[in-house]
Amino acid sequence: MGLKKGVLLAAAAVAAVGGLGEAQAGATINFGEDKSVSVGFGMRESFTSAENGAPNGTDRSSDFNLDSARLFFGASLNKNIKGMLNTEWDGDKIRILDAAGQFAISPELNIWAGRLLSPSDRANMAGPYYSLGGGYWAGVASRYGYNGGIFRGRDDGVVVWGNAGEGGKLGYSFGAFEGHTFGIGSLTQSQAKAAGVKADDSLMYAGRVQYDFWDAEPGYYGTGNYIGGADILAIGVAGRYQKDGILTIAKNGKYSAYNVDFLLEKRIKGSGAFAVEAAWYDYDTDDIIKSEQGKAYSAGASFIFEDKVGWGKFQPFARWQKFSADTDIDTKQIDAGVNYIIDGYNAQISAVYSKTKVTKAADLDKFSVTLQLQF
Repeated sequence: MGLKKGVLLAAAAVAAVGGLGEAQAGATINFGEDKSVSVGFGMRESFTSAENGAPNGTDRSSDFNLDSARLFFGASLNKNIKGMLNTEWDGDKIRILDAAGQFAISPELNIWAGRLLSPSDRANMAGPYYSLGGGYWAGVASRYGYNGGIFRGRDDGVVVWGNAGEGGKLGYSFGAFEGHTFGIGSLTQSQAKAAGVKADDSLMYAGRVQYDFWDAEPGYYGTGNYIGGADILAIGVAGRYQKDGILTIAKNGKYSAYNVDFLLEKRIKGSGAFAVEAAWYDYDTDDIIKSEQGKAYSAGASFIFEDKVGWGKFQPFARWQKFSADTDIDTKQIDAGVNYIIDGYNAQISAVYSKTKVTKAADLDKFSVTLQLQF
């Protein structure tokens, strides 16, 4: 199967099945018309050498690490009722990542209820498995998932989403969620209640609207880069808001976050495909947790060569991120690397050099090689 065909089939699978959270390889057992169970798993293993990362504090570290290990389960009761259950190893035990019932009324109208990612920016919706080198896992600019949540940025709630307009090029998603799980110094509702903090039990509301000018992007979860499989020109806007979303012993306040993101990816016949991306963010914690309040920016570019070298294709890329907190502390990160794409997002190897600068702190540089597999 060619790379282009594989990527498009993966995207189609997300739209048809309602997604296992994200498209991935796997096995499906059919029990009759529109009745099936599917299973798959994914892993990301890395080797990292970081400046001053050794136990003595001066030498470089040399560490292998299992960054991620996931089990994906999906089921279909009929053409309208489906479900997903995905798990992730947290370094100690297996935990629930996603668990949701999925009601596919039409391509324009879907309802998911349970535990899942709430609508946010492209980087967070793509996650570590579907971004360039998985670079958004640590989140400098895109802080939706980085700042915690129940687990890996997930939340309990319900979302309505669909792909409308001519060719399904207008994507939307709106939902209501439990919230209070940002992991940025704010208490959860149960912690606040135990501490005697008085606050409204308001929900968090989240939404995203995206328009695709070229090829349409079906499904709820996104992709950070189509690695030569589609022509994309898309602009998305996302936001979250919760009254009393920031709960502390001393003070309560609202939480809001907004962003605009852009992706352009174009195939060049006989050469390959180039892509550029950019995003802007505004995070507001009502002046209560200023270390997580401020503006952020990101930009990236990549090119995947059309010709194979051995098993796969090379894709060099570069990315820049910045978060300017209202504490006057800036965090900047530059990544430069190359992906070796063997089978889309199912089999690839990434080599990345990163340099992180934080105001009034020593610079940190690291080099990592990551293997990603999905079955």
